[in-house]
Amino acid sequence: MAKGGADYEQAIAPRKHALFGQLQGEVLEIGPGAGVNLAYTSPQAHWIGIEPNPHMHPYLRAEAEKYGVSIDLRTGSATDLEVEDNSRDAVISTLVLCSVPDPTLALAEIYRVLKPGGKFLFIEHVAAPEGTRLRRLQQFVRPVWQMIGDGCCPDRDTGLTIRQAGFSQVNYESFMGPVPIAIVQPHIAGIAIK
Repeated sequence: MAKGGADYEQAIAPRKHALFGQLQGEVLEIGPGAGVNLAYTSPQAHWIGIEPNPHMHPYLRAEAEKYGVSIDLRTGSATDLEVEDNSRDAVISTLVLCSVPDPTLALAEIYRVLKPGGKFLFIEHVAAPEGTRLRRLQQFVRPVWQMIGDGCCPDRDTGLTIRQAGFSQVNYESFMGPVPIAIVQPHIAGIAIK
């Protein structure tokens, strides 16, 4: 993960730059992995990362040093954020909600920690449209994919789950992600406002 996603990151960088800009203020990232999104974070931001995999922590620290971002790195879960209510200007998530055991609970936690007017910024791979051959393929491979993909559900309708999470506004676009494996090509990128 720390070394194998360079092509994806290069291809998705313009979209991330447009969506994230220079993240400022009180920022929380769920599942930051190896820290690829720290490149879009202002050194003045107060960044908290909730990363359940402690093997990613050294990579995150190295990326933080590279970009001059001071980080508060925590081991935890997106479904139980140890962060105060109404305390974050932005929460970001990239390719995380597919593998969270309970995305509805994770989104409730995201909503809870955002300040009024705060933004949830996301890029996620999602289920293909209902009735399509690709959606049927995603459903067929899900059991095996979950085992080899650390819980990843390729047929999760994350866009709908975000729309139903209580945000005052949800805007996102659908696109085919720059990945060679068809079942994870459908993507969404957008903003949900508390």
